[in-house]
Amino acid sequence: MGGAVKRLIAVILALWIAPGLACAAPQAAAKALKPTFTKTAAKKAKARPKALHKVLARSARPQPVRMTPLFEDNGAEPLLMSSAAFVLDPSDGRTLYAKNITSVQPIASITKLMTAMVVLDGKLDLQEPVAITEDDVDSLKHTRSRLQVGTVLARDDMLRLALMASENRAAAALGRAYPGGIGAFVRAMNQKAADLGMQRTRFVDSSGLSSENVSTAEDLAKMVTAAYRYPTIQQYTTLTDHAVALNSGRLLAYHNTNGLVRDVHWDIDVSKTGYISEAGRCIVMQARISAKPIVIVLLDSWGRYTRIADANRVKKWLESQLARQASAG
Repeated sequence: MGGAVKRLIAVILALWIAPGLACAAPQAAAKALKPTFTKTAAKKAKARPKALHKVLARSARPQPVRMTPLFEDNGAEPLLMSSAAFVLDPSDGRTLYAKNITSVQPIASITKLMTAMVVLDGKLDLQEPVAITEDDVDSLKHTRSRLQVGTVLARDDMLRLALMASENRAAAALGRAYPGGIGAFVRAMNQKAADLGMQRTRFVDSSGLSSENVSTAEDLAKMVTAAYRYPTIQQYTTLTDHAVALNSGRLLAYHNTNGLVRDVHWDIDVSKTGYISEAGRCIVMQARISAKPIVIVLLDSWGRYTRIADANRVKKWLESQLARQASAG
């Protein structure tokens, strides 16, 4: 067979085979890319959207909101890990630092500051015995308590333990023992919030165990400022330790959930911590920094010690700024 004939046959074969290869290639590529699921992998894939939804719902926070600050030089603002933070001077209402202050979120046991104000506003007898009942047992989060059902303490001790040690059964008992019961108590909490101008705040219980107790950093600053006007709240939230005598005569020792009250470098007037999984770790305070009253609200700190670290960062930053301001003036 001549060379010309061989070349002609090669061209004909190429034209006949190429279209088939062109069609087969995408199909093969698509087949190669198609995932192969085992039953286990399929179950994981089915569960993933729900987990992802939780992650997105948790992390979808508004970007930091900066308001008109007291200090002109903002270049050295502290890097805070809390998702929402508000620092202000309560003497004149000036904002020193603000981040996500209008973001509505669960506030956990920060709720107990409002609980205390409602109890004290009611002029209830603080020496009246209040008993822990089955109704005070946490059936929502199943948190533990050393106050057994049947324990009887003075309302004053219940208030002290709720504020200092964040005792959930004590806070629940305070609401339940209010005239009209827990329903009337919650209504009084929400009315007090409205009176204080806390427009994005809602309470559904007296302990803060429900994630439906919500507020904003901006609103909580108003609540802290109001709580400071109660000498009893000042005293009980800044105690380092307290012991109560049970019916049997045995003493139960409690400690403040805010370790900063034991720190000699801090001068705290009002304090409250909070934690449930939906809220993260929270802390609110009014403290004196360089002899100046300062309100600090830190919400949704993820790490166990992040809220304390953030509070120390705020303190260090303010001390630096106030010292610079004093030297310049």
